[in-house]
Amino acid sequence: MELLGRTKVKVEDGRVVETGEPLIKWCPLFDKVRGIKEITPEAAAANMEFRMKEHGMFTPKRKLEMDVFVGFGASETMMTAARRGLIDGAVTVCDGAGTVVTSNPSLIQGMGGWISGLVETDPIPEVLAGIEARGGTVLDPKTAKIDQVAGAGLAAERYSRFAVTVADADSAEKMRELEREKNVRILIVGVHLTGIGEDEADRLLACADIVTSCASKFIREKVRPLVQVGTAVPLFGLTRWGKEVLVERAKEVDRSILINTMPLPVLPENKQPCPLV
Repeated sequence: MELLGRTKVKVEDGRVVETGEPLIKWCPLFDKVRGIKEITPEAAAANMEFRMKEHGMFTPKRKLEMDVFVGFGASETMMTAARRGLIDGAVTVCDGAGTVVTSNPSLIQGMGGWISGLVETDPIPEVLAGIEARGGTVLDPKTAKIDQVAGAGLAAERYSRFAVTVADADSAEKMRELEREKNVRILIVGVHLTGIGEDEADRLLACADIVTSCASKFIREKVRPLVQVGTAVPLFGLTRWGKEVLVERAKEVDRSILINTMPLPVLPENKQPCPLV
């Protein structure tokens, strides 16, 4: 998995065995939530170990139901959209399972609340069974492959409106083709975008309904959102449907909220991840 500034962390048999170099040095979100003042390979490894200990990630003890991590995250937003009837289901990913299709709002949040950029995973029988027991369908239980386009194809057989998380423009463009072929509506949620290139950022912004900003320089420079939630690592609603979903999520956030009209995006310099890449 890639986490904390896209640091690559490899886990085997319930322990961290390899850690790469981060692309950024500071993230306001993890500073606030976990008190991480500088992102280093050691900090990334420690954070991964925390996730395994507290949430069972990459282990048979994986928790598939958990509390909200942030007010406006991708999983929290999809959870609310499913609960409020704005989507019929979602295509997301989970360690120990790969791509998963489900209409269960609590499972959407449980799988995604603490996940970052999942690159590759092996099947874990206990995780597969837990997902199935909660109404989820694993795309490929034998390999736990991650294939959001294939997952969307499976979802299109079940739902008329569903969300899909994507981390690249190619997948997003294929989702739009699938919409036309299957006569469905797909809420495309762009995630894990730290380090995305300029051309790919352009293409993704042209396709997506919602994108996370992560620590992306080009997403911040090029986005022209209809709605923004958060100012440090914001989510942007790019379409009317994306805007509707984020506003609906705001109704479930258990804190006071300022609603105002102004030119967007709003990105206070001292609150952004450093450096932006």
